[in-house]
Amino acid sequence: MFHAQVLTLFPEFFSSPLACSIPSRAIAAGQARVDCIQIRDFATDKHRSVDDAPYGGGPGMLMKPEPVVAAIREARRRIPSTHVVMLTPSGRPFTQEVALEYAALDSITLLCGRYEGFDERICADVDAQLSLGDYVLSGGEPAALSVLDAVIRLLPGVLGSSESAVLDSFTEDGILDWPHYTRPEIFEGRSVPKVLLSGNHQAIEAWRKSESQARSKARLRAVLSHS
Repeated sequence: MFHAQVLTLFPEFFSSPLACSIPSRAIAAGQARVDCIQIRDFATDKHRSVDDAPYGGGPGMLMKPEPVVAAIREARRRIPSTHVVMLTPSGRPFTQEVALEYAALDSITLLCGRYEGFDERICADVDAQLSLGDYVLSGGEPAALSVLDAVIRLLPGVLGSSESAVLDSFTEDGILDWPHYTRPEIFEGRSVPKVLLSGNHQAIEAWRKSESQARSKARLRAVLSHS
């Protein structure tokens, strides 16, 4: 069973999403388990403080090292082999390749930040740093949910078809998936490509490969034009 832990100030953030769809089915079937650990439980002062002002001045507050590191060490005590991942804009970009790497592990622990980020000394207690993209969120919780969803669906037996995960976008050669169509054959004057109705599996496979490559090249052009 794949065992994930989430270190967070808002465990309730995960209740509803993990009770839906694929993660819910995987958890109910015993294929995955997700536990939330409240970072504030490891604060030592009477106010249960988890943040403080940055040295050198500047706006906002930073997450203090004492409660965060204590929470990380509790996660490692529970699962010594767990791979601890800090969610931060400065981390490695999250990709399908990373999701596959994590799905091959027995356990990951996702550390969710808040405020202006973490005291830098916390980094010494994590195994990896991960970024969901070049934008700012209110905290690491939405990013953690994305990572959990992407990883759990890759676990053996979670999806209805073993081919579903293999044929996902980015899984094969890092390219996008081809366009998909279902009934009706004609919708508001737009028809399903004739090749998909031909029954010629070789021609269909060639069309899908061509469309995947074309989509991927178009996306790359769009990225480069905005860089």
